[in-house]
Amino acid sequence: MRVYVAGHRGMVGGAISRKLTERGAEVVTRTHAELDLSDQVAVRDFFAAEKVDAVVLAAAKVGGIHANNTYPAEFIYENLMIECNVVHQAFKADVRKLLFLGSSCIYPRAVAQPMREDALLTGVLEPTNEPYAIAKIAGIKLCESYNRQYGTDYRSVMPTNLYGPGDNFHPENSHVMPALIRRFHEAARDGVSEVAIWGSGTPRREFLHVDDMAEASLFVLDLPLDVYESNTEPMLSHINVGYGEDVTIRELAQLVATVTGFTGEIVFDASKPDGTMRKLMDSSRLNAMGWKPSVVLENGVKETYQWFLEQVAAPGQPAMAGH
Repeated sequence: MRVYVAGHRGMVGGAISRKLTERGAEVVTRTHAELDLSDQVAVRDFFAAEKVDAVVLAAAKVGGIHANNTYPAEFIYENLMIECNVVHQAFKADVRKLLFLGSSCIYPRAVAQPMREDALLTGVLEPTNEPYAIAKIAGIKLCESYNRQYGTDYRSVMPTNLYGPGDNFHPENSHVMPALIRRFHEAARDGVSEVAIWGSGTPRREFLHVDDMAEASLFVLDLPLDVYESNTEPMLSHINVGYGEDVTIRELAQLVATVTGFTGEIVFDASKPDGTMRKLMDSSRLNAMGWKPSVVLENGVKETYQWFLEQVAAPGQPAMAGH
């Protein structure tokens, strides 16, 4: 089976590629330099030449709150272009099976917790990442529309916050887990006595290891069509993928401090914004189909930190890694 993994250099795409290879699939990849997914003609020519059997669409422009606030035009434009080109050209090349990876930010800001799939489009989005969220919602609806009109088998999975080997540890454009790992590592290395963190530390977040996300993605991709359709709806076809439990930012910071060896004081600046107070996915639909995560948070953080030490913090290594 030939599977094109778009975004294989990213954290999730890389993990999915490894899992596919372990299963004996032939993984087809292209770097951004080799194939610009925002170029419609280039994407068309790629699909015409490669004759793949399935697609995993993990490519996206991603970033944290700062990046989303600073570059909203890039976030909506690039993600829309990637989705439209890959989905449409896959269809034109008669690829019947595709998996689209979304994000938990598709759900309204003020939504009942844990977040169920049917909460989609029921309220106002979080303003700081609205352009990115709209692009991801469009991707879901793109897959649903091709399924309805053309009978394709294009599925969507919505992960919670992901972390693990291959994450982006950029000092400004990373998400909360890698950002904390880098900050506490540097503080421990430099003998800093105090680390200040924005907010009160009370917001709760859910974290899923990228290897679990890769397993869940292939689990959904491999589901028999009748099983998938019996657990979804034509206009509500996406499936949540979460860890099932959340922790406070304070608890996360204390865990990362312990793992990185930071023994100083952790200070929370309550004058800074907390953001959404809780973001927990309802993954009961996926759990009922037979999938559950296996990587415990503490073990996952330890593994991620070890990868950071070897790939990012080691002498001679670049200051960031990942996407």
